[in-house]
Amino acid sequence: MKTLPINSRKILPFLLLLAVLAFPGIAEAQCAMCRAVLESEGNTSVAEGINNGIVYLMAIPYILIGALFFFIYRKMRSSA
Repeated sequence: MKTLPINSRKILPFLLLLAVLAFPGIAEAQCAMCRAVLESEGNTSVAEGINNGIVYLMAIPYILIGALFFFIYRKMRSSA
């Protein structure tokens, strides 16, 4: 198996983080009923704001769990 050059190893985590942070803007997190009610009012900025709030609330636990696994990985790697 080929190893990545040192520069690629440093850049890869940043590219992954950028990709993860780019998806909440694209994702649709509302249920169909919430979206229909909010869009029927004619004010789409409210619907967009609620959609963004749902996406960010959904992303926080994944970020926390990812950070936890990262610190566990670093701890296990440094003790080995």
